[in-house]
Amino acid sequence: MALPVALTIAGSDSSGGAGIQADLKTFAAFGVYGASAITALTAQNTRGVRGIHPVPPAFVTAQIDAVFDDLDVKAVKIGMLAKRATIEALAASLSRWKPGLIVLDPVMVATSGDRLLSTDAVSVLRERLIPKATLITPNLPEAAALLGEAVASDEATIRSQGKKLLATGARAVLIKGGHGQGAESIDYLLIGSSVIALPAPRIATVNTHGTGCSLSSAIAAGLAKGEALEQAVRAAKTWISAAIAAADGLGIGHGHGPIHHFHGFD
Repeated sequence: MALPVALTIAGSDSSGGAGIQADLKTFAAFGVYGASAITALTAQNTRGVRGIHPVPPAFVTAQIDAVFDDLDVKAVKIGMLAKRATIEALAASLSRWKPGLIVLDPVMVATSGDRLLSTDAVSVLRERLIPKATLITPNLPEAAALLGEAVASDEATIRSQGKKLLATGARAVLIKGGHGQGAESIDYLLIGSSVIALPAPRIATVNTHGTGCSLSSAIAAGLAKGEALEQAVRAAKTWISAAIAAADGLGIGHGHGPIHHFHGFD
């Protein structure tokens, strides 16, 4: 029996901890065949991003067309898009191929603090891509930036921002609580009128590089295998918590090291 296929459309991380590399590792960990379309090359490591080289939008389109023309893609994960023209090209590709399951991670800033999305691209992301998404997975700063509001600091504001993001057209929203405070890291999943709190112990570590990329890819992998959305989100949350807990044991780099994608294989 053929493996389910998931496609990641994102940037490349030369140090291997985030972006395309993290997505493909995650797909492999979940038993899903991973395909990719690279939107940008980055020169980066665990200490920061040294340079970004966007891939020409026409070539991003060519990669996507090549994959869909041959592979039976069950789910798509979208990550770093870098600039407005890439978003517009991707929106056109999605309209043409019409994948049924799309997880959009609105990547704006790297763990190191380096900006990964141009400011003029935020409105295009909100207007052209969010309405096509099965699920969007912003962290607290990204949710605020998408809405032009201050970063939420309490549960009521998080829920309010989640509902506003639903109103922009996404079928579901997962607001991640990793940037919050307290003993627990609580993600909030909004589907229709339901708001589901997903708590996990907050893990004291600096090795969180690639967390957002990997969580969204884990959800996409679950969807590719036929799981319901809430089931896929819960399984991904459990997996990412274990990957963060095991991160210190990797000993990779001298800054914000990567999570342990293959912790379940040790």
